[in-house]
Amino acid sequence: MPHEPPREETEVKRVKRRTVVMGLTAAAAAPSVGFATGARAATSKGTASGTDASLVFDPSAYTELTIGITDTEGTAHSVTYHFHKVASYVANPVDVTYQGLNVSVPVSVDGTAVDATAAPILFANSVGGYMPSSVANATGIGGAGGPGGPGGPGGPGGGDSGPNRTQLSLLAGYVVVEPGARGRTLVDSSGVYYGVAPAAIVDLKAAVRYLRFNRGLIPGNVERIVSSGTSAGGALSALLGASGDSPLYEPYLKALGAADRSDAIFASGDWCPITDLEHADMSYEWCWADNPLADGTSVDQTIAADLKAEFTGYLAALHLTAPGFGRLTVRNLDDYLVRTHLEPSATRYLAALSDADRTTYLTANPFITWSGDRATFTWADFLTHVGARKKSAPSFDAFDLSTPECNEFGNGTTIARHFTRYGQEHDTSGSTATRLDSDIPEKLHSMNPMYHLVDKVNPHRSRHWWIRLGTKDSDTSLTIASNLAARLRDLGDDVDLKYYWDAGHGADNDPADFVTWIAQVSGHRL
Repeated sequence: MPHEPPREETEVKRVKRRTVVMGLTAAAAAPSVGFATGARAATSKGTASGTDASLVFDPSAYTELTIGITDTEGTAHSVTYHFHKVASYVANPVDVTYQGLNVSVPVSVDGTAVDATAAPILFANSVGGYMPSSVANATGIGGAGGPGGPGGPGGPGGGDSGPNRTQLSLLAGYVVVEPGARGRTLVDSSGVYYGVAPAAIVDLKAAVRYLRFNRGLIPGNVERIVSSGTSAGGALSALLGASGDSPLYEPYLKALGAADRSDAIFASGDWCPITDLEHADMSYEWCWADNPLADGTSVDQTIAADLKAEFTGYLAALHLTAPGFGRLTVRNLDDYLVRTHLEPSATRYLAALSDADRTTYLTANPFITWSGDRATFTWADFLTHVGARKKSAPSFDAFDLSTPECNEFGNGTTIARHFTRYGQEHDTSGSTATRLDSDIPEKLHSMNPMYHLVDKVNPHRSRHWWIRLGTKDSDTSLTIASNLAARLRDLGDDVDLKYYWDAGHGADNDPADFVTWIAQVSGHRL
């Protein structure tokens, strides 16, 4: 049964409504959409007290849109929703182009009224590559401008064609919030990089605080906020889930005039998260050191060996455990990945094929043994099957400072900096520094969910986690997601981790299952 909306909400006069019918591909037909009048961010001088009038959401400022969404079964639906634009979710924005958000509220599906008053809120960021992401020019749901564009890497659909999780969430009756966020390439007229770490996560936290501040004005249950993101956006989604209400970010949030509310979220959905950056190089070489580059050449094996050796100590320090394996170490990690994640992934894939297609696939991939409706293989054969690795060595903290992650840790007018001891010691950029800058450790803490799960275990973290990546995703190590999941399980959290067989970076092969999972963990009736 639909929930009865509060009386004060039912009596709001919708004086600013416009009604437009549009299709998924009919962007040109979409109207210009005005900002909510309560978000006067460009001129606000408010503080983080949470009482600034510029942070008050105006529920009457929306455009009514109708969109066609085809579900994963191929059935077409018509969804009418209210599309709200918030110019800025902070009182003192650095750049309103990136510090705004959009809210999409379903009101009917196939002509049947939908009451989203108490629905879960999907908080869908579109960050990719730690680049800036803007919703300022979006004229409907899914219009965020990330580096891959709508639906691209970091976009609302994680890069797959067909229905995506953002659209399917709206179809399910959830409220969809799409926040913008600053990114590493933003530079002002004086040459200062103002979107480097920790700007993106601070912005997302400020957006969550805005939602909580407007409890009862913004439809949806602010106690059931579920984040989602892909690639760097997946990393930020995981970080948002792990770091809720951490005091580490408070000075940044106060400077922005963020609402004085909690930034903790209920659940976190993370696709191929590019995270744990200070340990990403060593993790990458443990996983992919023996795989060739796309041109057939091998990376410098001295570098690979150095980094693999560092991974041994790092993994031991995590004290991760797994059922049937006990303590996870470099001696059993490959077997753990194969038995716990990779073979089940291959089994699901093969079981879903027709008998003829399965026979064809197994003939082409004889390293897999198919017996008793179960796939088995070795780690070495799996690596051969994956083939070329995507990145050189080091993959993240490049000696010449050329990688996006070095830019992410830039500072002031410095475009890029080293963030690992190994990268600094082997610098080829001409830097005269002999050690990492003193602020790097805190910046790393602010960008790594593992810090909030291992070093400083956060009691305000999310307790429900959805983690996905492809088995052929060599944008980072396959251990990044498995380590994150293992730690969360050790802490007693609810974790749903799956690898998509033969899929690459950005895959989202089960978006409908994610939407169902949200209902299950949140207690919401679909």
